[in-house]
Amino acid sequence: MECVWPLISSPSSRVLRFLGIRLAFLIATYIVAITIVFILPRTIPGNPLALLLTQIFQQAQANPEAIREVYRALMNEFSVGKPLWEQYLDFLARTFRGDLGTSIAFYPRKVVDLIMPSVGWTLGLLVPATLVAWAIGNYMGAIAGYRRGTAFEKSVVGVSFIISQIPYYWLAMLLTYIFSIRLGIFPSGGGYSVGLEPSLTISFIADVLWHYALPFLSIVLVSLGGWAIGMRVLTIYELRSDYMIFSEALGVSDKMLFRYAFRNSLLPQVTGLALSLGGVLGGQLITETVFSYPGTGYIIFRGLSTLDYPLIQGAFVILIASLYIANFLVDFIYAVIDPRIRVGGETS
Repeated sequence: MECVWPLISSPSSRVLRFLGIRLAFLIATYIVAITIVFILPRTIPGNPLALLLTQIFQQAQANPEAIREVYRALMNEFSVGKPLWEQYLDFLARTFRGDLGTSIAFYPRKVVDLIMPSVGWTLGLLVPATLVAWAIGNYMGAIAGYRRGTAFEKSVVGVSFIISQIPYYWLAMLLTYIFSIRLGIFPSGGGYSVGLEPSLTISFIADVLWHYALPFLSIVLVSLGGWAIGMRVLTIYELRSDYMIFSEALGVSDKMLFRYAFRNSLLPQVTGLALSLGGVLGGQLITETVFSYPGTGYIIFRGLSTLDYPLIQGAFVILIASLYIANFLVDFIYAVIDPRIRVGGETS
């Protein structure tokens, strides 16, 4: 037993145990999340098949038997009319098979075919914008905390507090008005210019980045304020710790003190990065709608406006899965950079 225990309690085993617990937790919360996604659209009053059935009936009004056959087929395909628990089990079974169903608004197209092209646009905007805001905000907050009492700190705190309270959609509309309508520097919407064919050419990539600038900027500006404020508080707390006071008394350089304070204050912010992704995603979906960006924001808006249950469910099932994968990667990075996880909190 004594020979086995060192292997079990080794740093690598502790990291694997930590990641295993986090993975189990994420799977459980994912099931809860997609259950909520299943329930919420069904609380909206209305018949999701009404418009689709009306269109089909108009086309087949001369053939009552064909109408009844189509009606039965649609009710069976979309599980409408079944008890809610049967619909839920069918939804779970299809989801874990990768079958997100058929869209009602875009019938007979499959939900996966509609969502997958837009997910790349959404993640391509969400991930870089979140990481840039996290990096800039934390660095500004650390400097402000280290230079507490200076004009720089007061400026960072004041500006960060203001921009962190601005709604995503309001800033998106403000940037559109200033840089698109008034100055004409950037386009007001879209992912690329009308008439261009997607390709890996320099001209197309430049055009995409031109349309990308304002949505990216609106997400970064709103997000970095909160990171800066939080990092400032963590840095001030770290600078008051015993080891920092002792290091300063020993004559350690300011550059080295700042490096110690910044690295140790950054650990909680890594965890915060994972937790913030959901909030940033919510703001981004609204931002995509304002800019007519070809991400999942438009897909979800269209699904909500037409009560397209499969489309709404499919969009959130994929987005939530993407966020949870990102959370797990952040947890892995945290386990690598935080020695307390590798040693299990032991000091001896």
